[in-house]
Amino acid sequence: MKKEEQVYFYLILFHVFIGMVIYAVPFMAKVYGYAIFLLGIYFVVKSQNKKDECLLVAGYVVGSELILRMTGGNITYEFSKYEVMVFIFMGMFYKGFSKGAVPYWIFLLLLVPGVVMSSFVLNFDSNIKNSIAFNISGPLCLAFASLYTYRRKLSLERMNNILLCLGLPIISCVVYLIFYTPNIRDVITGTDSNFETSGGFGPNQVATFLGLGMFIFFSRIILESKTKVLLLINLVLALIISYRGMVTFSRGGMITGFLMIVLLLVFLYFKSNFQGKVKLNYIFGLILVAMMGVWSYTSYQTGGLIEKRYANQDAAGRAKESQFTGREDVAKNEIKQFLENPIFGVGVGKGVENREVQTGNFILSHDEITRMLAEHGSFGALGLLILFVTPLVLYLENKFNMYLLCFVAFWFLTINHAAMRTAVPSFIYALSLLNVQLIPRTSPKKEV
Repeated sequence: MKKEEQVYFYLILFHVFIGMVIYAVPFMAKVYGYAIFLLGIYFVVKSQNKKDECLLVAGYVVGSELILRMTGGNITYEFSKYEVMVFIFMGMFYKGFSKGAVPYWIFLLLLVPGVVMSSFVLNFDSNIKNSIAFNISGPLCLAFASLYTYRRKLSLERMNNILLCLGLPIISCVVYLIFYTPNIRDVITGTDSNFETSGGFGPNQVATFLGLGMFIFFSRIILESKTKVLLLINLVLALIISYRGMVTFSRGGMITGFLMIVLLLVFLYFKSNFQGKVKLNYIFGLILVAMMGVWSYTSYQTGGLIEKRYANQDAAGRAKESQFTGREDVAKNEIKQFLENPIFGVGVGKGVENREVQTGNFILSHDEITRMLAEHGSFGALGLLILFVTPLVLYLENKFNMYLLCFVAFWFLTINHAAMRTAVPSFIYALSLLNVQLIPRTSPKKEV
């Protein structure tokens, strides 16, 4: 093995080991969580963020959020979002804000009326601080990360390293899932999202991370596999992650990951010369055969139930009444609240309380768009418009950022089925704002 292959292989093995240890000794999840925070601070301080190390650490924090949540390893349940903000603030301390990030200052200001209003309208028996923090931490994480990344120059190699930092803890999570549910056939009995194959945790969040992990390692097949050994390692990782993602029976995250792969391949195909297109044709074929193989194996392991799940059927093959497992009713309720309170909205955290009064059920929103509209009103609508338009304007300026459309698609689709429950959509969105430079590896100016 070459040195680069050895380093990569040992990194993978180390994170396989982490997943095994956390499964065998659950307390080690706490040790792992605290170690990430403390070592991350040391790493950024020691490097003085000269090469945007804060993004590497923040990426690792985001990637580890899932396994820490499902094993109780986080300092607090929502800590990863605040942890990302801590490292972003450290990056700002050494390198400052990005110039011209006015849209995200405006976005922050637009959040204020909803927060102020909630302090007056939330029920007396509600924990006002927790209600506000739960709903606002995601948008805050996105805004502050965006203030740092907006038009900041970064090499493609560095971007791939950030994605690797995000993907490595997902490997640990997959190993944990394999030990948690080694025999898939024993626990697949229907076509609903499966908690057993998701480590006893929410399948929606698990599939979101695994779909992203699938994209990360498929992208490394295309962009970071300079040798056959690296190609094989990345292919095996991508296939295993894909399989474990599919058997969660949660569709949103996996469809999103697959769409990201398609967007990346289409972008590269149209930007490549003739020789590049020939190579990409082989890669298209490889990925297509690999995905068909994973799908066939998943179908075999689930007794054909995976096809019925994606066809929105129950185990008997009958079409289900709701294609979105009832989430459309929550979205309709939030749109109704927005229409009744179009200016200021109902206040942060008040939407779920109103819904409980109206329906008798305490149901949290899965759609960040309708939640923003209901709880922030017209200010939320304007904030969402800023989030949609800004990266697209940047794409028109720099059409060589191959990840931009992939990241925006991930953010948009994820907040439509998983809101901003985790830090991952906020951080991935912020990465779409980076000005990725296609600098050759041999260039002496490797990092910008």
